[in-house]
Amino acid sequence: MNNSSVTHSCRLIAAGLSLMVLGACGGLRPAATPHPAFYSLDGTRGAVPAEAPAAAPTLIVNPPHSAAGFDSPRIIYVRETHKLEYFAHSEWIDPPARMLAPLLVAAVESTGAFRAVVLTPSAATGDLRLDTEIIRLQHEFVARPSAVRFTLRAYLVDDKTRRVLAWREFDTAVPAASDDPYGGVVAANRAVQNVLENLAVFCAEAARAAPMAK
Repeated sequence: MNNSSVTHSCRLIAAGLSLMVLGACGGLRPAATPHPAFYSLDGTRGAVPAEAPAAAPTLIVNPPHSAAGFDSPRIIYVRETHKLEYFAHSEWIDPPARMLAPLLVAAVESTGAFRAVVLTPSAATGDLRLDTEIIRLQHEFVARPSAVRFTLRAYLVDDKTRRVLAWREFDTAVPAASDDPYGGVVAANRAVQNVLENLAVFCAEAARAAPMAK
């Protein structure tokens, strides 16, 4: 073999080794992480506040609390009872309790049962206070079709005496159109809407029955 052939062979071997090294390095690179998708709760969809009589009470609304596990932006799903799991690349834009607060105010205002509905913190004083807690907001895959369950507990309190005038737990399950995060988000919005409508009626009826409203 002449020198030219040897040189050519060496170049081919070197090129092959380079490609192998580049291939190995490429295999060490981490796979691209999908960008997270962010979703919101829309609630009452622009409900118009109704005009209240002058003698109607003022309602102070405390920001909702959340049960353990439901106080983060992560979207929860359930495949087994008592076991909470999270979608890897889908989140709420804010914890559900924070998104729910202004929706509660809008829903209750629309009844016309209160002179004013004020979300705390605020310097305003009121006659009644609404305390709420999110018990669960989860996409359930334990049956088909899958469904989103939303449970909210509410207390209407005399803000001066701190006496609980009425309380109720609202629970609804809405079937999801698809077994993916977006299908769950759409169902979650419908579930929240249903609960807010029932909560507004509850608050209005309890306020009218309260001593200060008579």
